Amino acid sequence: MQLSEILNFSKHDIQSADFQERCRETLDDEGVLVLPDFLSGSALKNLQDEASEGREKAYFCAQNHSVYLTPHDNSYAANHAKNKQVISSKGCICDDDVAYDSVLRHVYDATEFREFVMAVTGETSLHPYADPLSSINIHYAEYGQELGWHFDNSEFAITLLIDKPDAGSRFEYVKNLRDAEAGEMNYQGVAELLEGKIQPTVLSMEPGTLVLFRGRNSIHRVSPNESDKTRMLAVLAYNSQEGVELSESARMTFYGRLN
Repeated sequence: MQLSEILNFSKHDIQSADFQERCRETLDDEGVLVLPDFLSGSALKNLQDEASEGREKAYFCAQNHSVYLTPHDNSYAANHAKNKQVISSKGCICDDDVAYDSVLRHVYDATEFREFVMAVTGETSLHPYADPLSSINIHYAEYGQELGWHFDNSEFAITLLIDKPDAGSRFEYVKNLRDAEAGEMNYQGVAELLEGKIQPTVLSMEPGTLVLFRGRNSIHRVSPNESDKTRMLAVLAYNSQEGVELSESARMTFYGRLN
C-alpha cells in the first residue's frame, strides 16, 4: 500500500515546508494541532474494520490515579489536588497485535510522516519504543469508560481517531494549567477544575482526524462514553532517543503483559 493511498495529501501536504511551518505555528500557539480528514476514505474504512476485528484481543482495565500521575504524597491530604484520585478505564491492543500491513504501521513507519512530525514538534529524531508493545496502540472506550484528568509526562502525543460514539467521549482540556519546567504545579487551579469551577475547552473531531497535542502542561481528559458504540483511537508513540522502553510496571498496568 502506498502512502499516497493512505493519507489525504490534497488536504494535508505533509511534505510541504510551508504546510509544516503553519502546523508548527499552530501547535506552538495553541498547544494542539488538529488535522481532519487526515486519512483517505478507503484507508479509514480499512482501519475501522481492522480495529473492530482486533477488539477481541484488547486488554481492559481500570486504574485510579492522580492528575499528576505520581504516587500518593503523605505530606498532603488525601483530597488535596496532588493526591485526589480520578479513574481511567479502557481497552488496549498493543504494537505486536497490529498487522504488518496495517494502515497504522504504514503511517508510523513512513519517513515522510516522521519528518513531518519532527518539523512540527522541533524534535531532531524520532524512534520507536524498544519494547514490543508500546509504539502503536489502539484504545477502546465502551459505555461508561473514560480517561481521567491528567498531565502527560511526554512532550507531545499523536492520536488518530478511528471511530467515535454517538454521545460522550469528549476530549476536554485546559491549556497551560501548570508549568512543570518551572516546578509550578498549580494545585489551586487543578482543584478548581476538579470541582467544576473551571470550564475546559472541548475539542471536536471526526473519525480520520490526526491530533498532535502538548499535554505536559495542559491538563486533559476524555469524558465517559455515553453510548453503546465503542470509541476507537490509535496512539502513535515515538521517543527522541533510541532504546527507550516503557517500564515493566507500566506495561503490566496498561497491557497486562510484558511482551
